[in-house]
Amino acid sequence: MEFAKRLQPLQSNVFADMDRAKAAALAAGREIIDLSLGSSDLPAEAHVIEAIAQSLYDPSTHGYLLFHGTKSFRQAAANWYENKFGIKVDPETEVLPLIGSQEGTAHLPLAVLNPGDFALLLDPGYPSHMGGVYLASGQIYAMPLLEENNFLPVFNDIPAPVVAQSRMMVLSYPHNPTAAIATLEFFQEAVAFCQQHNIVLVHDFPYVDLVFPENEDKNQADTQALVPSILQADPDKSISIEFFTLSKSYNMGGFRIGYAIGNAELIRALRQVKAAVDFNQYRGILNGAIAALTGSQIGVEKGVAIFRQRRDTFINALHRIGWYVPTPKATMYIWAKLPANCSLNSQEFCIQLVKQTGVAASPGSGFGKSGEGYVRFALVHEPAILETAVERIAEFLNSLS
Repeated sequence: MEFAKRLQPLQSNVFADMDRAKAAALAAGREIIDLSLGSSDLPAEAHVIEAIAQSLYDPSTHGYLLFHGTKSFRQAAANWYENKFGIKVDPETEVLPLIGSQEGTAHLPLAVLNPGDFALLLDPGYPSHMGGVYLASGQIYAMPLLEENNFLPVFNDIPAPVVAQSRMMVLSYPHNPTAAIATLEFFQEAVAFCQQHNIVLVHDFPYVDLVFPENEDKNQADTQALVPSILQADPDKSISIEFFTLSKSYNMGGFRIGYAIGNAELIRALRQVKAAVDFNQYRGILNGAIAALTGSQIGVEKGVAIFRQRRDTFINALHRIGWYVPTPKATMYIWAKLPANCSLNSQEFCIQLVKQTGVAASPGSGFGKSGEGYVRFALVHEPAILETAVERIAEFLNSLS
């Protein structure tokens, strides 16, 4: 059987490769501590679950849900955004519900790119950003993220012929996998560049709330200054669209609920693609999302405190064993440069680590060429388990000496 050529770049990805390595270690009798996948282990809040549970008994929620039936959710998302960032949003034309933000980043290239057009993507970056471009028969120009540039792309380094053929740029800060953050000034530079070259600017924003100011008592305004929205740099929404998810802030990853906010033409184009592929998810899930966005945000604050504690536990433990890595200001990840005495590449390191110790991490090369030399740890376990993981890592590092 012959398949489309667009599937060829999708033969493997970082998560599938590590899944096979984890399965082999488990079959060999290893106890797995999985730090390879950024899926929160925290539960959704009780009032969110209750809203979904009550919906199950309402027969009106059991049918197909089309766009106009999502009005209350779109209004809740618009209100949440306005309260957080102070920019007015029209829920009718500038908000679109999504089955997770990954749906948006994967489907938008179908609305923006013609075959052969370039998308400017972060390297390293999240794998689904690449997948959507491949499915749209586009080309990828990888913008290297280097430590000396604070893991930010340098727009002037993009070759002029590539810029001329580029139709979209995808940014994502706080960044997965490097945990880097971007300033409003950087976003303003990105907006100006994309406006100059008629490029759609996409910002994937899953870690909007998972931010750790140096002073734990800082208020929301301080946090927003640390982690701005792309629309603060493009308040007229001239060329920008931003993707949000409830997976990280509200621990609703399995419920697959997200949304896009941005330029009305981009929202309309993405809606056209979505209409050809699916309807919306179950209305009860949207009711739970409304409860999350409009209800008490104490759960979000607790989640941030938990991940701050895990970050500090893991970083301190790594430092005690002599593996010095920087302390991230956001996300649920540790981006660790391989020790200087390690002769393995990142994939070999992660495969051998899980094989010998049961500790699973993600190789930096799985996120792009510029990720080589790093590994990513996801802080998705309690501090005691993270301490145990680092003890096993120490034994592994000693075996490499």
